[in-house]
Amino acid sequence: MDFAIAPDLQAYLDELDAFIEAEIRPLEEADDNIRFFDHRREHSRTDWDNQGLPRHEWEALLKQATRRADAAGHWRFSAPSQYGGKDGSNLWMAVIREHFAAKGLGLHNDLQNEHSIVGNFPFVAMFEQFGTSDEQKQEFILGGFEGKRRAAFGLTEPDHGSDATHMETRAVRETRDGVDGWLINGEKMWTTGMHVATHCATFCRTSGEDGSAKGITCLLVPNPSPGLVIEEYLWTFNMPTDHPRVSFTDVWVPDSARLGPVDGGLAIAQSFVHQNRIRQAASSLGAAVYCIEESVRYARERKPFGEALAKNQAIQFPLVELATQAEMLRLLIRKTAWEMDNMPHKEIERRLSDKVSMCNYWANRLVCQAADRAMQVHGGIGYSRHKPFEHIYRHHRRYRITEGAEEIQMRKVAAYLFGFMGPRKETLGKI
Repeated sequence: MDFAIAPDLQAYLDELDAFIEAEIRPLEEADDNIRFFDHRREHSRTDWDNQGLPRHEWEALLKQATRRADAAGHWRFSAPSQYGGKDGSNLWMAVIREHFAAKGLGLHNDLQNEHSIVGNFPFVAMFEQFGTSDEQKQEFILGGFEGKRRAAFGLTEPDHGSDATHMETRAVRETRDGVDGWLINGEKMWTTGMHVATHCATFCRTSGEDGSAKGITCLLVPNPSPGLVIEEYLWTFNMPTDHPRVSFTDVWVPDSARLGPVDGGLAIAQSFVHQNRIRQAASSLGAAVYCIEESVRYARERKPFGEALAKNQAIQFPLVELATQAEMLRLLIRKTAWEMDNMPHKEIERRLSDKVSMCNYWANRLVCQAADRAMQVHGGIGYSRHKPFEHIYRHHRRYRITEGAEEIQMRKVAAYLFGFMGPRKETLGKI
């Protein structure tokens, strides 16, 4: 059993670091772009007078960095080679995302916008597995890379969050001008990215009873469409916001807009959460490591009453506990990512979903604890926006709710642990 980073992976990390220094860091420091990352970051990123949306200059800078990374062959690393990627594995992505986040805030990797010079593309697997035609796959996969297509995700509703099976949005069959289609009525919440989305992947009850996993269908609704209204953008703990509430009133789409099978759409929502969760866990781990290392460095340098803070056990012991958790979590994340790479994608939900949830909910909790401790160690300056800890805390706090709230993920772990689901069902399930 070898725990060392493979030489080719280390070489790629070195290549990425060199690219950041040569191409991304100068862009970050050009003009006054640093305003998006220093103490002015929240104001510089947020158009307060336009519903709290991201400022155009901020998003334009992210696109510029992405174009440079794509031209250098890095941005599509995790995508299949047939779409210009490098078939990047879950293990490599976990190592890369931790490595980037451990560098701190910067244009190379800004998770508030899910931006990175090495992109994460759950939509690729979604359309590859569930696309209803080759034309649809090409349109949304290649169109996504080219910036011509972007699908927001309409699953959550105002009255239904974690339990999507009780959604109230309905779609019924309706033919118009000889074309079979669907008539949609309902409302969605937290449909992130609708201000730039070309489509909303809208999950609708099309048959069955409330609470049933079957009977839900995913329909790709063009944005804009008659009857689709962005009602409001919800301001959040970490601004800017791109998370609106959206209503659908007699919105019609042809059946060709359907993604995946009729009544089998919930599997689409579940199909890519594992990739997202393991990679997001790695990012949270990296951010936690950054907070820990910055606190250690500051404690060595700061000398109140003539003695370094680092000599005080009240400073040492909380950081020791955080560092210990980070070390253990890193091993679990990398082991789980490696196991994901060594089984069919559809097997992950049945055999490994509990481990993915362990990684995700614990990493998200750990980074919040590490950011809070970093503020405490740094004192007043740590609480200020002249240090990044408050930004890290506010951003990563969302992930204890999104991507599956930690309680939902703990419930998944419990179901596997007690044999209600997963491999232990055949043994413990008989008790």
